[in-house]
Amino acid sequence: MAAAPPFLARFGHPTQAVAAGFGLAIGIGTALLSLPVATTTGESAGWVTAIFTAASAVCVTGLVLVDTESHWSVFGELVIAGLAQVGGLGIMTMATLFTLLVSGRLGLRARIAAQAETKTLSMSDVRQLVRKVVLFSLVCELVAAAVLTGRFVIGYGEPFARALYQGGFHAVMAFNSAGFTLWPDSLMRFVADPWICLTIAAAAIVGGLGFPVVFELARHWRRPRKWTILTRITVGATVFLLVLGTLVFLATEWRNPKTLGPLDDSGKLLAAFFTAVMPRSAGFNTLDISQMYPSSWLTTDLLMFIGGGSAGTAGGIKVTTFGMLAFIIWAEMRGESRVNIGHRRLPEATQRQVITITVLGVALVAFSTYLLLALTPHGLDQVLFEVISAFGTAGLSTGITASVGPAGHVLLALLMFIGRIGPLTLGSALALNRRARHYELPEERVIVG
Repeated sequence: MAAAPPFLARFGHPTQAVAAGFGLAIGIGTALLSLPVATTTGESAGWVTAIFTAASAVCVTGLVLVDTESHWSVFGELVIAGLAQVGGLGIMTMATLFTLLVSGRLGLRARIAAQAETKTLSMSDVRQLVRKVVLFSLVCELVAAAVLTGRFVIGYGEPFARALYQGGFHAVMAFNSAGFTLWPDSLMRFVADPWICLTIAAAAIVGGLGFPVVFELARHWRRPRKWTILTRITVGATVFLLVLGTLVFLATEWRNPKTLGPLDDSGKLLAAFFTAVMPRSAGFNTLDISQMYPSSWLTTDLLMFIGGGSAGTAGGIKVTTFGMLAFIIWAEMRGESRVNIGHRRLPEATQRQVITITVLGVALVAFSTYLLLALTPHGLDQVLFEVISAFGTAGLSTGITASVGPAGHVLLALLMFIGRIGPLTLGSALALNRRARHYELPEERVIVG
């Protein structure tokens, strides 16, 4: 196995760096948000609110206990934006580095590919990789901010300074899948505005795909046969889920007078598409989620649990895990001894990792739902939605976040932390912790089902 680079050698395992870094960022964010200058009233926000908001921002979730614009001052809003930026860049950088450690190559440059033969990773490669991730992120955010700023000025008559602030804030939140907004109704006032909705959705999709996938698409977008399994599954599963989610929301909410009902046909299509994108963990909403039908909540639950790309800013168990699980099930149903994706075979170790991450994710959601049901008077539909939203770092809510009590807030904050670093660290730990067995036990077939 590849030797750990020097910057990770100080930790017992590379994944410990992720947990330590995110924990430190949450601690710093909590301290800053608890300052009187961080609120509009000049009074301390309280530790529970500060911790929850810091965890939500660093873990790029978007769940809130208080209205962002009315409660937090400009200083507090800038702290939240900074924490979301750090969380998004941290996840993309560490996920990309772990992908390189696990796979041995990313195809970023010939030099890195050559080093893959010896399974080494030098500090120069790390610096180059980090620079590319940061540059890619900032360029995407600047483009989104420019479009949003122009729309706020031209379409809504906002002063340029205010429009620039709003555009920059929401561009950072969209690309990093954070979901904080400067309006109490999220983006509901822009439900029929394609400039706002499509820009936010595009930034969330690109951020959710991940740097390795976007970089490979930029190089080989005309030659899909050269795509790696990671890119094939991420792109295929993303398109499938976006189309399926859009169609389901259209069919379910078409006549709902409190969601899609009042919109015209083009408005309904735009709102349904936007609603299908946001469960990838972007956290914005243009429809009143609390007024959706329970069937739409269930659809959103499934999309939030799956999440986005493995090396992106989105949460969940990841579309790659979901896609590989589908291939594993299909191969088993066909009686095939190997799982093949395109012209590549999926290693058995990877198959076990996929099953492990999925089962542990389901178990964590089930256990947390039980606890939150015991702590709050809310029903199963709302509690399950809230739990999956926190675990998938989606930031969507049926409106019960502020009313689950201090114990519920702590539980949701822990879920956001685990959901943000859990799939990444667990997947990397499983892949980097391979042990060779020098003997085999006798085989015994067991009845299944």
